[in-house]
Amino acid sequence: MNTSTMNEKRTPKAQDLIRRYMIEGERRFSNYWWATITFIGSTGFVLTGLSSFFLFDLVPFVSSKNIVFFPQGLLMLLYGTLGLMLTIYWTLLIFWNVGGGFNEFNKKEGFIRIFRWGYPGKQRKLDFSYSLKDVEAIRVEFLQGSSSLSLDQRRTIYLCLKGKREIPLTGVGEPLSLKEIEKQASELANFLQVSLEGL
Repeated sequence: MNTSTMNEKRTPKAQDLIRRYMIEGERRFSNYWWATITFIGSTGFVLTGLSSFFLFDLVPFVSSKNIVFFPQGLLMLLYGTLGLMLTIYWTLLIFWNVGGGFNEFNKKEGFIRIFRWGYPGKQRKLDFSYSLKDVEAIRVEFLQGSSSLSLDQRRTIYLCLKGKREIPLTGVGEPLSLKEIEKQASELANFLQVSLEGL
């Protein structure tokens, strides 16, 4: 066998030395869905409230004669306005992709890079770098809600650094299954050649 071929097999490729995990942030399907539903519902409430004030049917399937402006129409107008404000806020979060970014683990150059998008301003880009030599372990944390079907369950992967610093690697509110968390954490611990805690 040719010695050059043997060297090629032994030398790891650049892609084997760099791992990048994308973090979805606010651009999740669930956020698009709820922003759309909230917009449709709140627009209906606003139009119904205005219909009761002007005594003119702005919504074809709702008769303004059946709704008195005070207090029903006024309350619908208020709830609809609050819903539209929530929709605008939600849309801006999606547009800015708050919390989105990536985690990069670079064995080739010996660093870890944590990048996240924040709110507009001076600290819109949150970009942190750490040395691979400072990594002590990968830790998985499972926080169970008050019941087994609870929606407030939290599964987080932490990067444990020297000095008892812990950096969360999973996105806020990112719904990862138990299997995905275990797989990602074990892959990362193997790649960085550090211990895996919490499993």
